[in-house]
Amino acid sequence: MAKEKHYIFNQLTQNFEVLENSRDRKAMRIVLVSLAVLGIAFVTAILLFTFLKSPKEKSLARELEYMKLQYEILDDRLNQMEVLVTDMEQRDNDLYRVMFEADPIPSSVRKSGFSDADRYADLFGYMNSGVVVSASRKLDVIASQLYNQSVSYDSLFALARNKADMMAHIPAIFPLKETEIKYISSYFGYRPDPIYKIDKFHSGMDFSANLNTEAYATGDGVVFDVEKNEWGYGNMVIIDHGFGYKTRYAHLQKAAVRKGQKVKRGQVIGFIGSSGKATGVHLHYEVLKNDVQIDPINFFYSDLTPDEYEQILQQSTLPTQTMD
Repeated sequence: MAKEKHYIFNQLTQNFEVLENSRDRKAMRIVLVSLAVLGIAFVTAILLFTFLKSPKEKSLARELEYMKLQYEILDDRLNQMEVLVTDMEQRDNDLYRVMFEADPIPSSVRKSGFSDADRYADLFGYMNSGVVVSASRKLDVIASQLYNQSVSYDSLFALARNKADMMAHIPAIFPLKETEIKYISSYFGYRPDPIYKIDKFHSGMDFSANLNTEAYATGDGVVFDVEKNEWGYGNMVIIDHGFGYKTRYAHLQKAAVRKGQKVKRGQVIGFIGSSGKATGVHLHYEVLKNDVQIDPINFFYSDLTPDEYEQILQQSTLPTQTMD
């Protein structure tokens, strides 16, 4: 059966029009209103997300700004650490390594192991990559410097232990007690020979004292040789102190040590006399470095104050007569 149609006269158009079902009209209106609401909501959402930030976005933005500030503070502190580490390196090169006679470490070695090659590739491409990469690079440089500095300190520690041992062995005192030295009759250098009456090189210092006055080792070492001679150095003791140093004690009345014996600084090694080529009782004392005689006057620093050293240095320039 065909659906029955109803008509209504439209006064505006002066025509009869089909009267639609009220339920269909309501449904159509609901659909149209819904579409309009959805459209407005969509446009509003776009505008909100474009020009306004959500509470979560605002929180993330604040956190991002805080992290950026912390990186900037970290970068500034790393700058200060770089200054401190550089100062450590400078003192290490200019003071500590000089003190222990070690070669300075060049900057290229101190920063070795650090390279920029693709090291920070993952950190680029972000809004604040610059400050992150800067802090990371400085941290790596400082880590490398500190590692190499620790290696330097380890080597200096070994040198210090060796230095302490060396200081105990190097000649550093008078070979006689100061109270028993009458006078220094001759110094290192060219002096008139008492027998040949011509200027000859005197390879040590002559200490005048009473017969059988005790002579002392001026540093730790091992007795290298003990000799008895009727001429030349006469009765003599040579001590090998290591580190290239030896000392000679000549014209002794007799020795108090034997070859190969270990001795300590201040230990009695003999008694002075006038054996060999000597014109009077005295001790002829020599210091040798790598078997070459050097001036003993520079090796009394444990017994002399700066003023006393200056005084004895001036006396060494005056004319004297050797006793051997």
